[in-house]
Amino acid sequence: MAPPLSRRHLLQAAALAAVTPTFSYVATGRAAAAAEALPVWTVQPFSLDEVALGQGLFADKRQLMLDHARGYDVNRLLQVFRANAGLATGGAVAPGGWEGLDGEANGNLRGHYTGHFLTMLAQAYAGTGERVFIDKTLTIVEALTEVREALRHEPRVLGTAGRFGTAAENVRGSYQYVELPAQVLGGAAAITLSAWVKPTHDAGWARILDFGNDTTRYLYLAARNANGVPRFAVTTSGAGGEQGLNGTAALPLNRWSHLAVTIADGTGTLYVDGTAVARNTSMTLTPAALGTLAHHWLGRSHYSADPVFAGAYDEFNVWSRALTPAEITALQGARAADTAPGRGDLASYAFDETTGGTFADASGRGLTATLRRTWGAPSHPGFLAAYPETQFIDLESRTSPDYTKVWAPYYTAHKILRGLLDAYSATDDERALDLASGMCDWMYSRLSKLPDATLQRMWGIFSSGEFGGIVEAVCDLHALSGKAEHLALARLFDLDKLIDACAADTDILDGLHANQHIPIFTGLVRLYDATGEERYLTAAKNFWGMVVPDRMYGIGGTSTGEFWKASGVIAGTIGTATAETCCAYNMLKLSRMLFFHEQSPKYMDYYERALYNQVLGSKQDRADAEKPLVTYFIGLTPGHVRDYTPKQGTTCCEGTGMESATKYQDSVYFRKADGSALYVNLYSPSTLTWAEKGVTVTQRTDYPREQGSTLTVGGGGAAFDLRLRVPSWAGAGFRVTVNGRTVPGTATPGSYFTVSRTWRSGDTVRVDLPFRLRVEKALDDPSLQTLFYGPVNLVARNSATTYLPFGLYRNAGLSGNLLPSLTPVSGKPLHHTLDGTEFAPFFEGTEDPTHAYFRRSEPRVVFGGTDAGVANPARADGTTLLDEIWAGAPFGSKGALVTRVRTTVDAWVSAALLTRADGDKVVSTAQQATFAP
Repeated sequence: MAPPLSRRHLLQAAALAAVTPTFSYVATGRAAAAAEALPVWTVQPFSLDEVALGQGLFADKRQLMLDHARGYDVNRLLQVFRANAGLATGGAVAPGGWEGLDGEANGNLRGHYTGHFLTMLAQAYAGTGERVFIDKTLTIVEALTEVREALRHEPRVLGTAGRFGTAAENVRGSYQYVELPAQVLGGAAAITLSAWVKPTHDAGWARILDFGNDTTRYLYLAARNANGVPRFAVTTSGAGGEQGLNGTAALPLNRWSHLAVTIADGTGTLYVDGTAVARNTSMTLTPAALGTLAHHWLGRSHYSADPVFAGAYDEFNVWSRALTPAEITALQGARAADTAPGRGDLASYAFDETTGGTFADASGRGLTATLRRTWGAPSHPGFLAAYPETQFIDLESRTSPDYTKVWAPYYTAHKILRGLLDAYSATDDERALDLASGMCDWMYSRLSKLPDATLQRMWGIFSSGEFGGIVEAVCDLHALSGKAEHLALARLFDLDKLIDACAADTDILDGLHANQHIPIFTGLVRLYDATGEERYLTAAKNFWGMVVPDRMYGIGGTSTGEFWKASGVIAGTIGTATAETCCAYNMLKLSRMLFFHEQSPKYMDYYERALYNQVLGSKQDRADAEKPLVTYFIGLTPGHVRDYTPKQGTTCCEGTGMESATKYQDSVYFRKADGSALYVNLYSPSTLTWAEKGVTVTQRTDYPREQGSTLTVGGGGAAFDLRLRVPSWAGAGFRVTVNGRTVPGTATPGSYFTVSRTWRSGDTVRVDLPFRLRVEKALDDPSLQTLFYGPVNLVARNSATTYLPFGLYRNAGLSGNLLPSLTPVSGKPLHHTLDGTEFAPFFEGTEDPTHAYFRRSEPRVVFGGTDAGVANPARADGTTLLDEIWAGAPFGSKGALVTRVRTTVDAWVSAALLTRADGDKVVSTAQQATFAP
């Protein structure tokens, strides 16, 4: 009998493959039957802890991100969650950018970054085994457990040190305020309002108090008006009819201030810290004139756009008379109860309570106050977020995008859900799984009640309806829980218009937001796994073909300004906001997942391209404890300088960048489900531990600085096929030896080369993989090209802001290799110069101005460095004579090249594109020239 699987391996199995609904998660955390938990994909990945990275490019890049993960205080990430729940934040400062109330769209995406961080921590632990990553994960899980519990109840008093004793704090982002009973003003004709407050944020128009019906009849005291000073106002006819008092200086932040307002006999006075700062002798309105008011709030405004007051309250008193200046002064040094005025006779709150959600009234009138949230009563069971449930509710009736109101709440939910599942995988902490399951229960309870037409409308709204890879995560949870509701939830995200079009191979991508839609298809593959419904898998395969290569830039990225344009338009979409990094991340996930179903090498060719170029190049080559230093967009315009701290930080792309940099090893090796074959997809220094076979496979290489790799088998006696990827760009020099002997067979570019044997310990496989320099042309403008050396995109480093012209045929080799036209830079692998400009690998994360594309310019016919003295003619479509000649490469000999030259010249002469005399010069120059191999 096979041993039971650990929780970690159960989750890994769930993430690897389609597990049937018969898989059940039981209380012990073990599978009901281990065999039922096994993946059904024909090819399966290894877990991250089974593949150790060796020293090299990937390990160097990962180390930079690990340093960030080790050094960053996760309490900063938790600040927005704790604040939303009304919990103490311990003075932690939110990360900023999208993770806080001051960033884009008022921080309406906050919480997403914590999910990314959890995933990064789980992957970092799997790759290194360092305890620090587990400790940080457990800190987050414990805090989120407390947050969810707090959200399930009415808000509770958060006690803090006050001016005289204990004060009540409303954390910014908690949306909490105090509701006073209706009788608090008592219809008084004269009044004094007195409060001790400690503001913690400088937002304008946050109310210390606001008593009124609506935006017509009210009185308020604001900590800051439009000029940043306190303001009191009373009106029965809206803002235009306000009778007011304005202070002369801003209230200091994080320090106690005393404010008082008196009204009597037509005169109003505003006091700050015992000093009268404003007086209005024409203040005819009194509380009595306002009549019976509906709302009496501390901290909340009747104007919905105004922020909730952030800070603390100590004493709040209301007297039915105007206190004298001396009495106001007396309040500065003691509690009201210990001064001549005594407690307020209309209302008096000391805020000494440290538990519960109510405040006792000491006036003798019994006007108990209650702590409230602006967004309503407790959240529904299972809800977990760093902002109120209102974004989810608003989306259900929304028909147009407005990310200042609703910014992709289910996208944020996905990131948190995915992070919790990964945290559970890393720690076996049941709380993480319970939080994840509760989120899905809550989502199902909402979405299952909505008509299908409503769901289709929601998911079709740009940005607001974006849900990321939530379907994939829900399917992974379903594989653990076995709950029918979880699989049903995954299907509630079906965007039928998109699925049906792609299943029919109808391209409707033009104008769509790229990263809103790419992760939908990873979810569809998982739904196919869980349901067997073919349209899901067919749609995903067809979609991939609509992006690669027709909407793909050379580095593997896609999208311009986050959106797709028409198929085949590459040069016409290049700008400063091309190639959103999240898109590459999600295209890699989709390519990997499709390969598990269909072992087409094209998926791994794309994987290598995007990983070695855009993904590696998106990470700056320096460590930073504060920021992950990852690009959002990678502009491909001439002279573009990469921005590694975009949009104030904490964007979606920095989140996926953290994940990418801690899972570089996830696709180096795959295995056949029956154990009969091992796929080597990437040539990367690494050690695979294949426990089921009792072997290790160690790759030693400096690829891509080295043109090949050496694999050594440890253990022995295991029979399996070793399938070595032959990249589509590989030339005739691809060669495999085992223990020094050449393995016979044809290495076809864009395939896998198979070595079959029973492996013994110490067996050594050498793969030689010669690079050649080649160009890739923009589909819509062949003259706009990008340069590749093997898998590596080479970019020109030059501050010019127009496309640089370069010619490459001048010293091209018989193989068609363009490298001889470039000059290598001593001591800098993969660096070359051409016409005085340095070309460097795209993966180097520098801040140099770069040119990913250049303008191909071959004005004259040159062979082997010899100028024929003839202009290089071109056809109407832009194809030149030299293009047509070199299209015949590789050439087995110089004679074969000369024959090609002669045949091409004759055709061009016949077409009147070249004179016979010039044609003879071209042939003669080719005959006399010396060519590199």
